[in-house]
Amino acid sequence: MTDTPDTTWLTIPDVSESLGLKVTQVRRLIEDRTLLAQRRDGVWKVPALFLSEGEPLHELRGTLVVLSDAGFTDDEAMDWLLRTEDALGVSPIEALRAGRKAEVRRVAQALSF
Repeated sequence: MTDTPDTTWLTIPDVSESLGLKVTQVRRLIEDRTLLAQRRDGVWKVPALFLSEGEPLHELRGTLVVLSDAGFTDDEAMDWLLRTEDALGVSPIEALRAGRKAEVRRVAQALSF
């Protein structure tokens, strides 16, 4: 499990409130891999970094698909997204938020080889 002390984690109801959606709609976003959640202390939570301007970070979904295709489990994908990646110089989620989507996905694809 990812242990990143600087990550703010939101419960599903918190995400629901932040996005202005019903809890069931947030769960659907997770099922559709638009968002990624991880069980922490027995509760499903989403990193606040996965949200931007009142919606899920657009670049996240495609990156999650690339990671899944590379054989990553959800927990492994979460770990990779939140930890500093040497090839990027920052965590992949920070790089995505900075508009470096293509670079992040190239690095993710290279991990599958």
